[in-house]
Amino acid sequence: MNLKDKFSKEERRVNIEEPAMSETLSLHLNDWLPHSREVVIACIGTDRSTGDSFGPLVGSMLEDQHLKTFHVYGTLEHPLHALNLKERIELIYQVHTDPFLVAIDACLGKASSVGYVVLGQGSISPGSALKKDLPPVGDVHISGMVNVCGFMEHVVLQNTRLHTVMQMAAKVAASIKIADIERHKKRVEIPPFSTIKRNTFKKKRA
Repeated sequence: MNLKDKFSKEERRVNIEEPAMSETLSLHLNDWLPHSREVVIACIGTDRSTGDSFGPLVGSMLEDQHLKTFHVYGTLEHPLHALNLKERIELIYQVHTDPFLVAIDACLGKASSVGYVVLGQGSISPGSALKKDLPPVGDVHISGMVNVCGFMEHVVLQNTRLHTVMQMAAKVAASIKIADIERHKKRVEIPPFSTIKRNTFKKKRA
């Protein structure tokens, strides 16, 4: 659970009430993802708190989608939370070569921002809303604004409506699925360089 009370010009904000919210977020996300690196989705949070379950909900929804171009860590069954975050992020960098991390986490902010999903460049600071000292995570991040900050954040998280969190998680998961489909299409449409070179060489010999 991170904290955000200011927004930068580089960030992209979409509201879960927008009809094309998932499509819009997927376009922004694919604009920022590198084509030549492995992409890892790190879904941060815990199922022990309604407000902080946004990340693991997204992870569980994505786990059922059989994504072709993304690797997903952090689900309701195996959450990526304060107690294991550091070691599991280290594991990700051991398993994947030069991964590009997309960090997904719930966020507290202003009342006017609740219901928005924010896509931003750079890392987030998980646990900052609860004054926890955790390592920053992500090359880009997706923050779901689930509730307001400023007073008794633990209580606020426990009293966040599950419907809001579920709705937000479903739309973010849908946007990532759309982005995955588009990335896979491009990989199929554009053959590897070695294949192009081999076919060109064959034509010359013929």
